[in-house]
Amino acid sequence: MIQLRDVTLRLGPDPLLEAARLTVHAGSKLGLVGANGTGKSTLFALLRGELSVDAGDVSLPNDWRIAWMAQETPGLPRPAIEYVLDGDEALRAAEAEVEAAEASGDGERIAYAHADFGAADGYDARARAGMLLHGLGFEPSVQERPVSDFSGGWRVRLNLARALMAPSDLLLLDEPTNHLDLETVIWLEQWLQGYQGTLILIAHDRDFLDAVAEGVIHIEHRRLHQYNGGYSAFEHQRAERLAQQQALYERQQREISHMEQFINRFRAKATKARAAQSRIKALERMETVAPAHVDSPFHFQFPPAPDAGNPLIGFEDMSLGYADQPILSGLRQTLAPGDRIGLLGRNGAGKSTLIRALAGDLEPLTGRIQRARNLRVGYFAQHQLEQLDPNASPVVHLQRISPKAEPQKLRDFLGGFDFRGNQALDPVAPFSGGEKARLVLAILVWQAPNLLLLDEPTNHLDLEMRHALNLALQAFEGAVVVVSHDRYLLESTVADYWLVAGGSVTEFKGDLNDYRRWLARDDRDNRRAARHAAETGTGMAAEPAPTATSVKPAAASAPAPKTAAQTKALLRPLEKRVRQAETTVERIDTRLSELEEQLADPALYAADAGESLNDLLSEQRQLQQTKADAEAEWMAAEEALETARVDAGVGQTA
Repeated sequence: MIQLRDVTLRLGPDPLLEAARLTVHAGSKLGLVGANGTGKSTLFALLRGELSVDAGDVSLPNDWRIAWMAQETPGLPRPAIEYVLDGDEALRAAEAEVEAAEASGDGERIAYAHADFGAADGYDARARAGMLLHGLGFEPSVQERPVSDFSGGWRVRLNLARALMAPSDLLLLDEPTNHLDLETVIWLEQWLQGYQGTLILIAHDRDFLDAVAEGVIHIEHRRLHQYNGGYSAFEHQRAERLAQQQALYERQQREISHMEQFINRFRAKATKARAAQSRIKALERMETVAPAHVDSPFHFQFPPAPDAGNPLIGFEDMSLGYADQPILSGLRQTLAPGDRIGLLGRNGAGKSTLIRALAGDLEPLTGRIQRARNLRVGYFAQHQLEQLDPNASPVVHLQRISPKAEPQKLRDFLGGFDFRGNQALDPVAPFSGGEKARLVLAILVWQAPNLLLLDEPTNHLDLEMRHALNLALQAFEGAVVVVSHDRYLLESTVADYWLVAGGSVTEFKGDLNDYRRWLARDDRDNRRAARHAAETGTGMAAEPAPTATSVKPAAASAPAPKTAAQTKALLRPLEKRVRQAETTVERIDTRLSELEEQLADPALYAADAGESLNDLLSEQRQLQQTKADAEAEWMAAEEALETARVDAGVGQTA
């Protein structure tokens, strides 16, 4: 186990940690959270043995193997898969010994060397590395390419694969979900859930933390505070403590009132019953966590969105691509004022291409884009962080947009993004990635857009800033199109989804649980097609990826009409299946509501109630997965019944 006893740690004149205590039991999976600059990465360096304490004591088992995710990747000529294999130092040492033993001709040494190589799982190491790379989005065709060929975001993935490749008793991951897409985040969740060692991870994705972490370490006021349960449980516990501080009470009520207004507006517009209800529930849950963020340094809102025509943007049989090679074709979508669209689709399917076209950064190959006369676009993309003027301050960046604005008004506005004091006047060159992302968002908000285009806006943002962005987006009255791997952001700010797949864009009629199941079906279809091609030697036919909705081909000839009795007999078992599925979902919902009430009890978070809390959280996680499966069965039953009714030539009420 890991123990910190009365640790004081300084990296400057002021301590980051002071008299801090921590106990981490072997096999624990913990999230490490806290405001930027409180010492999360420094604590990792301490655990890796790269720093020594100013006072106190740190102890780890001497035989523990520690793996961590490097933050920088040089542009090496080494093949990507070899770079990942390098993460297993014991494997590389065993390989070197096999080579040396075989060169020596010593039979006994060769035998021992091969035994050690087998003990290091060397015979399947390359396959394991390939599976890690594939899970992180690297197709087999690119795994032999040199590291230098990959961009910065993909090199981050290589560092993650290298850390996962290394056998370890303690795994330290610092913001592993940055630069990942939603599909890869889901894969990483599943991998970490099966990890057998001790895991401590720094992450700013609350759903990711809820799925992986069984406890939370919060750095606050130079101390380490430990909480049972995932990030949501931590919010409940911290909210209970903060709620006792009377000075914050009125501010809490304002935050809750603000969210209630958005929930009511959202509910009034909801048209897709089941998908809409899941999002409404996600929004309503936000009311219970608002008090946990009342002391956040980030508070801002969008100015009123200027009126514009309807539609804001329309596609007229448009195709998009590069160098005359289309990526997306046949686009006929429109965006109306107030639309809230989340873009779903695998990496490389064309989501960013679509957003670039909406922003006016990419012209169509064919067709055209119609734009409303008063359209004002606010576009956030990662490349814009590098387009900031390194020699200009945050205030100067805003003054260039609004030369007549009063300097104090600009400074007050920037304070909502936590650019206070001298930082609002200092050049941005030394700013961190998170600070640059906040400044780009501040510039975007200042320009009062009526269409927001957000391409992975939460990369580099900490949990508090993500929460503030959620609140601001809920109050924003303009249209929003967003690509994000942050499921909480999507669930709480998006009303509809578009699926970008197979070279086209279609409406996705479902929520993120439905999308997760779509991904699983798509993977199975692809594997089945690959097996068929291998068995027949025909090669895989090029056909479009499955879309969210499908149209059944017309029958060659109409079936003979059925009597009323035959129709009733046909529909009865399908109607029973629907009722049973609906009853199952309702029963699960009832139990989940009971669990939420139990988890809201402050007594549950007392120091001696950890076992009860963990039991309830475990049951909640299991029920949520069971509910997702039950909803899938309900949807399948409804579709089967509707198909049977259409085939029988009867209406919904038959």
